[in-house]
Amino acid sequence: MREGATSANTFDQAHMTASNRSWIHDGIEGAAYTALTSGLPASRVWSLLLSVAEARAAQRTEANLLQQWERDRFVQPCYVDQRTLNELDSHLLAAAASFEAIELAPLAPLGTCSAVALASQNKIVSTVRGTEVVSDPTNVLALECARRLRQNRSAEVRLATSHRCVRAQAVPKAPGFAAHFRMFCLASAGHERENRDFTVLALIEHIRTHLAALDRLEQHGYAFPGRSLRVLASARNEVLAERVASAIEGVQVTREPLEHEYYDGLRFMIHVQGPQAAEIPFIDGGAFNWLKRLTSNGKLSFVASGMGSQLAAFLFRKPVAGRAASR
Repeated sequence: MREGATSANTFDQAHMTASNRSWIHDGIEGAAYTALTSGLPASRVWSLLLSVAEARAAQRTEANLLQQWERDRFVQPCYVDQRTLNELDSHLLAAAASFEAIELAPLAPLGTCSAVALASQNKIVSTVRGTEVVSDPTNVLALECARRLRQNRSAEVRLATSHRCVRAQAVPKAPGFAAHFRMFCLASAGHERENRDFTVLALIEHIRTHLAALDRLEQHGYAFPGRSLRVLASARNEVLAERVASAIEGVQVTREPLEHEYYDGLRFMIHVQGPQAAEIPFIDGGAFNWLKRLTSNGKLSFVASGMGSQLAAFLFRKPVAGRAASR
């Protein structure tokens, strides 16, 4: 899937159990496999896997390294010039001035996506130290929001980040598709208010911030034609969706039913017109129940959204004579 797609799209229908991939543990006794998956303390499993990795690394040659560098999609450099991405990040973060900008670690706790959201661990790059490479920054931002709200229950948290994500699902060998890519994400968290006011106002702020980011980029060499906003809601949240939709100006807004269980009743999508007039779902966000699950506090609200920022540089940056092109 093209890297501009956001979390729900890329992780749809992602569930794959160990039983579907039984060939992996063929030749390993059942008791040994059970010990590795659930019997032994996690610290002993990580230590065992580290020793295996150390032994494997000791057997590698210079030729092995070069061969992997040339063929492994996970280690290939990004095809977009780094100066372009740095400039892009600066504009996006400037547009999100009301959000605290946070630089995430490259790794997150093992299960950050699969234990809370609807992602399969098989589509995430796991490490042998009980961590995983960040595949969706919004899940990591939920952890940070949970930590801050446990320290200060009255806080309202607004976070923004631009992060290089890695996802392990197969992608076509075509321009615009990659195993790692940059995403620009926003997250808002706090105690819910009457009539779900916190959620509604957070959604409005996210939409306005993303639209302002597109406006800013258009002043610096980008074009995002044919913008449209879709506000989706489950049946019980239609009134809230109407409040969100009616607060947005300057873009075509439509309302649609929401049937995706990934969201907590409310979702928005911002589409733009891409090459050959194709409509591209460029920005995706909504309400999620992750914070309630992480803290066991049903009164907490969490809203997150993401933009495929690397896709912006690839598809929507105007060509300028003499400017260094993306590879």
